[in-house]
Amino acid sequence: MYIIKSIKHMRSAIVVVLGMLSPAMASIWPIPFVYTNGTSNTAANNAQITARSPTSPILDAAIRRYNELIEYESFTPPTDYNKRPPATEGSLAGLSVLVIDDDDETLSLDTDESYTLDIPTDGMAKLKASSVYGAMRGMETYSQLLVFNGGSRFIKSTPIHIEDKPMLKHRGLLLDTARNYYPVGDILRTLDAMSFNKMNIFHWHIVDSQSWPVESKTFPDLQSKGAYATNMQYSYKDVQKVINYARLRGIRVIPEFDMPGHTYAVGLSKPEIMSCLNKQPSWDNFAPEPPSGQLNIAKPAARDFAIDIVSEYVRLFPDNVFHLGGDEVNRNCWKEDPDVRAYLGANPEETVESLLVDFYDKLHGAVESLNRTGMTWEETLFHSNYVPPKNTIIQSWIDEASIPKTVAKGYRSIASPASAYYLDCGHGSWLSNVAGTSWCDPFKTWMHIYNFDPMANITSAKERKLVIGAEVALWSEQSDPTVLDARLWPRAAAMAETAWSGKTDSRGHVRTTKEVAQRLHNQRFRMVGRGIMAEPLQPLWCARNPGACFSP
Repeated sequence: MYIIKSIKHMRSAIVVVLGMLSPAMASIWPIPFVYTNGTSNTAANNAQITARSPTSPILDAAIRRYNELIEYESFTPPTDYNKRPPATEGSLAGLSVLVIDDDDETLSLDTDESYTLDIPTDGMAKLKASSVYGAMRGMETYSQLLVFNGGSRFIKSTPIHIEDKPMLKHRGLLLDTARNYYPVGDILRTLDAMSFNKMNIFHWHIVDSQSWPVESKTFPDLQSKGAYATNMQYSYKDVQKVINYARLRGIRVIPEFDMPGHTYAVGLSKPEIMSCLNKQPSWDNFAPEPPSGQLNIAKPAARDFAIDIVSEYVRLFPDNVFHLGGDEVNRNCWKEDPDVRAYLGANPEETVESLLVDFYDKLHGAVESLNRTGMTWEETLFHSNYVPPKNTIIQSWIDEASIPKTVAKGYRSIASPASAYYLDCGHGSWLSNVAGTSWCDPFKTWMHIYNFDPMANITSAKERKLVIGAEVALWSEQSDPTVLDARLWPRAAAMAETAWSGKTDSRGHVRTTKEVAQRLHNQRFRMVGRGIMAEPLQPLWCARNPGACFSP
């Protein structure tokens, strides 16, 4: 496991009293749906996890993983630095896990991730879940309750009762591995961090205009000519390793193969099916960023290629959802293409728009025929004449208002507004001759992310149910492995809590960033102790003195 090696060398962590929260609850991220606690402290030197019934391989692996984590983790809250260990009134005998349906290892949008957790002041703690994945979420909560002081481990504020479940079924993170390459180890570490925050979707934006790093057995030249280097490729074996690693952490891997735009890299091996390849210096007339290049939608060979790509990678990626991209197509690219113009001249009943509709129709039809659910960026729904199949999942990114507009049309929405959830923003333009801001500046602070509500301006209960998820995105024009952890964490954790716990507690109180700041401090320090190089929120003094660093 990638996290354990780091934990052996890094034994720092965190916890603090947060408003009316008990010391125990102040260490949990995301906050549970319902919880009660007492005022005792329980010694937890015996904190190992066991199963109460025959288990599945996935549950067995999770128990081993958390037992190893618990063995090496020494999490001391900053507010406990230099304090004596608390007096205890009982001793923990470990955690016993019961999974109602331990044979069901299906991981899908409908997976039940709920759990209940009971920790007594003295004796055996009990975790109950309907699925192995709910049990995983409960074990994560259990691990966060364990704190370290004076060479001993404790759980504060016992007895504890927790009933927990996610608000949104899709709690995602997009990573762009095409603009800059990320080794497999960095992806696995990111999956670890996602599991620490109860996130369950890894949206792998695996190819784009700049590079095609993933192996293709149907078109081997795609990666041999489209990858940056021979050591910057993902083999089938690499992809399967990521998928299996994610599954063991209750995380689905949704691949994105963006078409017909964002495909310049395809032209390195198949220029005959492309339009407007790398137009310079006026690339901005043909693409949102260099290099320009789109599949030539007037050519049957381009449509066949797109369908062949879907057919190949559906077999490699087992998830029921397949992301088809469909964003930021540039009409000028096709209008100025001589082959497209010749085709339209010979077929006056056709237009660029009708060709695009036909391309989308065939591509979505291929996904449906392969028993997959299509997912697409919002342009497919709003910026063309195409009407996607009603089961298509629409990812809304251009405008926060796109979310209510999407569900008003009866489509399921994943909220990913650039104004709130794009983690790459705030570093200025990446174009070498532009000394100004980028299109999506400013930087999205954790507070800005936490304050965004995907349900805003949606009053219909039926339409609110169509908002099935939220997803932060790290586009990689200015990111690579050297900055990965700090770009993602703990800001992605801010979205993770609002997607899991919602914006309000069980009493209807709307959580504020002032109230949750200390818990996020705690989560950040815990992640650092687990080998995730999350950036600091404030000086350590602020974490040591809760409430002292608010603006008057």
